[in-house]
Amino acid sequence: MSSWLRGPQKKKQPPPTTLVITHNSGFFSCCSVRLDKIIQYFNKNRSLPLIVDSSAQFEWYKPLRSHKASIVDTYFTTDSSGIPFRGPVLYEQWYQLTDYKKLNFKAIQPFITKYFTPSQQIQEIVSSLETKYSLDYNNLCVLFYRGNDKATETELSSYDDYLAKAKSIQQNNPSIQFLLQSDETEFLEVFSKEFPNSFYFKDKIRHIKKSNTTVDKVFKEDNYEFSKYFLAITLCMAKCKYIVCGSGNCSIWIALYRGNAEGMYQHLHDKWI
Repeated sequence: MSSWLRGPQKKKQPPPTTLVITHNSGFFSCCSVRLDKIIQYFNKNRSLPLIVDSSAQFEWYKPLRSHKASIVDTYFTTDSSGIPFRGPVLYEQWYQLTDYKKLNFKAIQPFITKYFTPSQQIQEIVSSLETKYSLDYNNLCVLFYRGNDKATETELSSYDDYLAKAKSIQQNNPSIQFLLQSDETEFLEVFSKEFPNSFYFKDKIRHIKKSNTTVDKVFKEDNYEFSKYFLAITLCMAKCKYIVCGSGNCSIWIALYRGNAEGMYQHLHDKWI
């Protein structure tokens, strides 16, 4: 059919150069949605946005008088490198509640490197933790338990399940040391008592008695400083030889920074993966 019979053809509109992301919730929820939106843009347009505007994100963590400013640079650096399109990349925010071993880490990793490389300030916190606590990652197992209101999103493992898994790891690695990380005071108390050689970053984490809320809402005034500590601690957890964790945004970011799910024991749908 001749072009004059088809009528005038609409020109394809170029993609917007700025990707605006406004999702707000917990810190790693913001990160997961940010990564999701960037990858969605990449899959649709076969290119990266010129600007990723997350100035409206991380509202819970902004210092007073900074609610219109972006604080993304506090946490991450963004490099100028591109990512070639070789096909759609599979990642969505709800993957937090899937089996991390099924993630295509090789395809996702370039986006982590470009948009979520820790800032110099965060790297310095990591180094200070490594020095202060003499972290020996090759002999360290982290028991990460995100409790409290997380129970409204997914099934949480019992403490007994964690205890059995930790003892199994210890049996095969008698000299293993346990790093404890949790927002539940009871978890820290129980496992500190059960494993005398365990420790946690006492002055860098916040925890509360079992409750249907979150430390970010209980200790709002400290969110900015402690969000930096928690990102740094997540990077430390990602380096541990073994990781015992639940399923959620915090846990999937341990895996994403690790670059694989090897040595991870993930509790999902009432069983260990």
